[in-house]
Amino acid sequence: MNVQTIIDIVQFVSAILLMTAILFQNRGSGLGAAFGGEGNVYRSKRGLEKSLFVLSIILSVIFLVTALINFIF
Repeated sequence: MNVQTIIDIVQFVSAILLMTAILFQNRGSGLGAAFGGEGNVYRSKRGLEKSLFVLSIILSVIFLVTALINFIF
């Protein structure tokens, strides 16, 4: 395996994991807020929600770096 193949695999895996992490985040509870649900309640992230938020930031940085490396080489 050459370096280009490894970078492509890392970029593909980080893209899949980033999509998964973003989809697992629950923001505003969907249509429930439109019909009198939680509405505009702002609170701090805790537990798994905070971990998913941090993971999505890390994965987006990994994806960006691998995309820039692919662009340069």
